[in-house]
Formats: sequence, C-alpha cells, structure tokens
Amino acid sequence: MAIWKPDLKDRKGPKYRQIADAISEAIDSGTLIPGTRLPPHRILAYDMGISPNTTSRAYAECVNRGLLYGEVGRGTFVKIPQKDMDQATGLDRPQQGPIDFSKNLPCPSPCSAFFSQTLSRLSARHDLQALLDYQTGDGNLKHHLDAGRDWLSRTGVTASNDEIIITSGAQHGILTALMSVTCPGDTIATEKLTYSPIRLMARRLGLKLITVDMDDEGMIPTALDKACAKHPVKTVYLTPTIHTPTTATMGEKRRKAIAEMARRHDFIIIEDDVYGPLRPEAVLPLAELAKEKTVYISSCSKCMAPGLRVAFLRAPVAMIRALRQAVSLSCWMPPPLMSEVASQWIFDGTASLLTKAQRSEAAHRQAAAKKILGNYRYRADPHGFHLWLTLPHHWQVDDFCREAVSRGVLLTSGHTFTPDTRFSPGAVRISLSYEPDQKRVLKGLEILSTLLKEEDRPSALVI
Repeated sequence: MAIWKPDLKDRKGPKYRQIADAISEAIDSGTLIPGTRLPPHRILAYDMGISPNTTSRAYAECVNRGLLYGEVGRGTFVKIPQKDMDQATGLDRPQQGPIDFSKNLPCPSPCSAFFSQTLSRLSARHDLQALLDYQTGDGNLKHHLDAGRDWLSRTGVTASNDEIIITSGAQHGILTALMSVTCPGDTIATEKLTYSPIRLMARRLGLKLITVDMDDEGMIPTALDKACAKHPVKTVYLTPTIHTPTTATMGEKRRKAIAEMARRHDFIIIEDDVYGPLRPEAVLPLAELAKEKTVYISSCSKCMAPGLRVAFLRAPVAMIRALRQAVSLSCWMPPPLMSEVASQWIFDGTASLLTKAQRSEAAHRQAAAKKILGNYRYRADPHGFHLWLTLPHHWQVDDFCREAVSRGVLLTSGHTFTPDTRFSPGAVRISLSYEPDQKRVLKGLEILSTLLKEEDRPSALVI
C-alpha cells in the first residue's frame, strides 16, 4: 500500500476533485505506478483531516476517469492506462512466419513493464539475502505462503500456511503430487482427453494409466465409478474448470459426486485448476468438497506471465511432508526470487490487474472466433484461451493439420491429448492467445474457415 498523501496546495474547485486531480497527476508523473494500492479512503481522510465522504467521492471520480479500480476486501489500485494496454505486447513473440495457434499461453499483456518495476524496487531493498540462500524448514518464506493463501482464496480454496506447498509451476506441481501419492505399479485415472504430459509422467513413474469417458461437463461420475470397480485406482487427475483441450467446466452437482466417490473408493484427487482464476465467478473447487482427499494446484503462469514458474498447491496436512520431499528431490526448492515476484504481484494488486487483462483479451478474441467460426461445431469458454473444434466428417485430423500448416497456420491435433491411442477425437485445439498481433489471429481464423469449407479432402499420395 502506498504511503501517499495528495498535495492540494494552489488547487481550486471541490475538494474531492482536487484529490482526484492530484491522483491523476501522480499517475502521470510515475509517482503512483500501475498496481499501486492506495490508502483506504477513511485512512486518507483521517491523514488529511477531511470527511471520509470526500475521499470516497475522490476515489469514485478516479474510477470513472479510468485511473483506479477497486476490489472488494482488497482495496483500491492504480489501473494500467488503456493506451498501454492497447500497445502492450509484453512478451517477445514472433510477428512473422506461421500463425501459431498451437501454444496455449497467456495473451499479450504489460507483464514485462511490471516485471521491470518490481525488479527495480527489489534492487533497492537491503533484505534480499534470503532470496539467494537455501530455504530451510518448510522450504518457503512465510510471506510467500501468505501470498499463496491469498491467491488460492480467489478461486474459493481456503487454506492455512501449513497446507500450502510452492512448486516451480503447475507441471512441476503435478509431478510432485504424483511422486507423493503413488508408487510404481499404481493406477492413475484421467479424463479420456487430458493434459498431454500426464502420459509421459505416468510412464516415467511406472504408473498404469487408464482413461474415463467424458461429456460436455468433463469426467462422467458413473464412468469413473465403473473404472474404480474394475481397477485399483490410486489417484484421479482432472481439470474441472476450462478443461484442456475441450474447454468443459464441471458443474457443482458433478463435483460433489466425484468428491463422494473419492471417499468411497479411497483415491486421491489431483485437481489442476490453472485456468480457474480466468473465470470471473469461481466454481466450488473439489478441494473444498473433499479437503482430505484433494491436492489442489493453481499457477501464476496462465494469469500473469508464462515464465513466472510459481504454483501453489493446497493439500491435507498429512500429505505435506511427502510433497516437500518430492519438491526437494525434484528441484530442491523453487527459486525464491520467482516466488518473491509472484508474492509482490499478489499483494500489490498487479496479479489482479494482469488476470483481468487476460480475461478481457481472451473474451475479445473468443468473440472474434465466434464471428468467423460460428457456423462450425466447436466448444469454448468466453474467458478461455483456446477452443475445441470438431472437424467436418470429410476431414481427418492429421490431414487437416498438415493442410493448415501448408497455408501458414499451426494447430494442435486432438491426438495429442489422448492417452488411449486407439481413440480418435476428430478435433483440433485452436489456441487464440499466443499471437501478439490480433490481425494475425483474425487472418489465421479466416484461413481455417476457408479450409473447413473445402468439401474435397486433399488426397494422400499413393506410391
């Protein structure tokens, strides 16, 4: 929170407007940078010796001007100027060559500018020794765990610091969870379509992987029940919110059914919720329905920056020791500097600002996709990064992907997400978020629309 008080000397007009003008000038001069949390209006009123109603009106005026935004229970923050949002690329991504719809990474945002500001502020501190040393005890600084607790609360997960583990991103978190709750020979169940590295992790850890049928809400409880009756399932990995690749989000009734099943069949749920923060309204996590049976994973990379490899795991206290051992075995400790940057962003409002920017840009791109591909069968979440396109019957997945590449568009084949290689989903994932130039996004979608309209599938050469 900024220790800041406006200078109203030589200002004229209503006092609330004088304060609003002072805030505007402080933002323009760089005294108040985007993400800065302002003092609560009552505290500012007390410091200035004026009515809280005056400071409240001043903040409201700044919100109307697009200078500030407020979050219930968290405070009032300086907003990113719209011109910066419009011009920001934030990440070094190619704007020539093939149009890349294959990488499901965050949309362009001003994250690099925030990163520069944060590193500058950190460089002026004199208490950075802990960020360069091995972490002891629970492996993390207390305020990093405090930040994790704050971040998890945004998707409805309640946790104490004793229940939180920090890992080097969500993929490392999944591996850590599998290392902690399984032994070679154990059985892991996943959705029929799932995050592709799971298959490789299971193979490396000597696990038997089985798949469970899905529908428009994700994993089907009755199918999971049958799988558990047939196999000794040790853990179930699933993505119940904005599923990769189908974009499905599981309803509360189904989540309750799977939570009850975890108790009845005695398996551990690994709940991958990296996309959960993108939804404006959180869906009740499995981690709240079956606390004693769930390892919950949330990450900073999808909402803030992909290179910010920080994830927060919430798990039952009884599992924490095994998770810490798995983290130590696999990487000793997550880099404390990355955890510090993530914590600063969570505390100062930058995380919220960047998450809202991701939602907004994703929604804009999804709307554009609907206009261009709306006549074809596809699934999407209005705030998600990707869509799941079912191909017309005359197109085979591999042929469609090859033809798209020949026309300058990269896609991800549905086969990438099928642990059971006998299953062909007849669909492709189109990731709208990676390309920095929206004109390229529109061009790529138009190319795919033209390709889908072609009735005659290109014939393979016969030799």
